Amino acid sequence: MRKIIVAIPLVLSLMACGDQAQDFDATGTFEATEVTVSAQLAGKLKSFTVSEGDNVKANAVLGEIDAYQLQQKSEELVAMKQQLSATETATDAKQLNLQKQVASLEQQVANAQREQQRFAELVKDGAVPRKQLDDISNQVRVLQRQLEATREQIRSNNAALKAQARGIEAQRQGVEAQQRQLADQINNAQIVAPRAGTVLEKYAEAGEFVTPGRPLLKLANVDEMYLRAYVTSLQLKHCRVGQTVTVMTDYGEGKQKRTYRGVVAWISSRAEFTPKTILTDDERADLVYAVKIKFKNDGYAKIGMYGEVKFND
Repeated sequence: MRKIIVAIPLVLSLMACGDQAQDFDATGTFEATEVTVSAQLAGKLKSFTVSEGDNVKANAVLGEIDAYQLQQKSEELVAMKQQLSATETATDAKQLNLQKQVASLEQQVANAQREQQRFAELVKDGAVPRKQLDDISNQVRVLQRQLEATREQIRSNNAALKAQARGIEAQRQGVEAQQRQLADQINNAQIVAPRAGTVLEKYAEAGEFVTPGRPLLKLANVDEMYLRAYVTSLQLKHCRVGQTVTVMTDYGEGKQKRTYRGVVAWISSRAEFTPKTILTDDERADLVYAVKIKFKNDGYAKIGMYGEVKFND
């Protein structure tokens, strides 16, 4: 009879343990939005002082790739552009000089014609010999030929100058396009944080040679994290995007769980087999749906850590 009395409390204890309700509806692991920052330029890492665990601000300069050759090329393009401007200025000056010559010749022709008219009157009155009138008339003809030759040169130059101007403008646009391209490449020499976050991993060190596309570091925003949990088809009926839930994680060593207010941010539209490390409300469920729950992290939750979720009624 004593054996029966001893056995009954043991059975009751086991039954009580089996009937204890779990205080979560689903489990999963914590994750964050991760960004891999890669090199956009080939060259030697001049500086890269950021370390794993550092918190960085958005657009912060984390390092720099040597862009000396690109800077040299940029200076050469500046010199080419200056040379084009100098050529354009010299051409304009040459044309202006011809125009001044035309104005001077026009004035000389006008003066000579007045003298010609004056000498014609004097010859008519017999005051001066005919030869003087002939001389001034010859001078007028010479000046007129010079004036017409200069005007023809200007007309000829205008056609050539227009073609030259188009060529200079085309070269200038080409140089400016190269300058913009080089400016982008030189700007890409700086390693910039695309967003605020914590450096999770660092893949290179200062002094190494990097190529475009090579990963340099990984950032994550651990202030706003997600719990990727899995729910059964039965639970899915009561789960919706925007729903407020309770996210939990253990302090460890049997202490009270740490809780966060979470919001369902995403629900998968496709079922999958239950991952081995995941517990659900129905342990017999073979197919589950992934959900992502967003919450504000106080610094305790870590990427990859186990977490639980309780769907609020």
